[in-house]
Amino acid sequence: MAGPRTNLEQWYCFLAVVDEGSYARAAEVLHKSQSAVTYTIQKMEEQLGVKVFEIQGRKSQLTEVGQMLYRRGRALIDEALRLEKSAKSVAAGWEPQLRIVCDTLFPSHTMLDCLADLSERCPDTRIECVETVLSGAEEALLERRCDVAITGIVPPGFLGDHILRVKFIAVAHRDHALHKLDRQLDYRDLRPFRQVVVRDSGVRRQRDAGWLEAAQRLTVSRMELSISAVARGLGFAWLPEIAMEKELESGEIMPLPMIEGGERYADLFLILPNRDLAGAAALRCEALIKAATENLVC
Repeated sequence: MAGPRTNLEQWYCFLAVVDEGSYARAAEVLHKSQSAVTYTIQKMEEQLGVKVFEIQGRKSQLTEVGQMLYRRGRALIDEALRLEKSAKSVAAGWEPQLRIVCDTLFPSHTMLDCLADLSERCPDTRIECVETVLSGAEEALLERRCDVAITGIVPPGFLGDHILRVKFIAVAHRDHALHKLDRQLDYRDLRPFRQVVVRDSGVRRQRDAGWLEAAQRLTVSRMELSISAVARGLGFAWLPEIAMEKELESGEIMPLPMIEGGERYADLFLILPNRDLAGAAALRCEALIKAATENLVC
């Protein structure tokens, strides 16, 4: 099989000339002489049999072929850098940093158990775990701001493993006026009262979810705060059963006797955005989460 005529150094040099806007500035960035940079580009053009630059006035401009080669060359260099990063990660063992984004529906005690294991096994890895709501994890995935994600939304271009189904229940404080109606309820009964909802933590892809037609609304940023608000009698809400077990057992919070829609379900998925580059800590985190959720009933 014939090998390529060009090499990565030539492509890197070509990208530098385009990015810096001139041979002289590219030479400074590359710590080479301008003549060496010029020779490298000319040699590359000769080997490819095309012209990547043309003179317009006093400046060199990319030809149409050059523009296409710049895009392909950028992808080539990026892939080479990812390959080197992957090799370094394997050679070093544990990666220096692990970024986890976790939907607020995922049980916090389960995540803390996983973090405790990771902290013990890879003490030199800086672990960042960020809680998100609705589109927050999706946004982090699309912007490549995480190594592991637990999300209710699998963005296009990603694959996720289903790990959990979370049960939501319509609830209110035991002394709430809705309970004093002493009958089955429909959505019309809910409209005059305040609904507690959790705000989407995403910035660009904010979403609403569920029934949101109450006359009044109390919006909070965290699931724990919404549970506390309902426990204080500040409104009704659909809340994850597993997150309010204590309040349900004590009777402080009680399910609303809905004719329909009193229970809802949300699915959570586990995603490694780039498995080929995943380090030992990310893979260990994935294994821990999958093991912890196998017998978890929500």
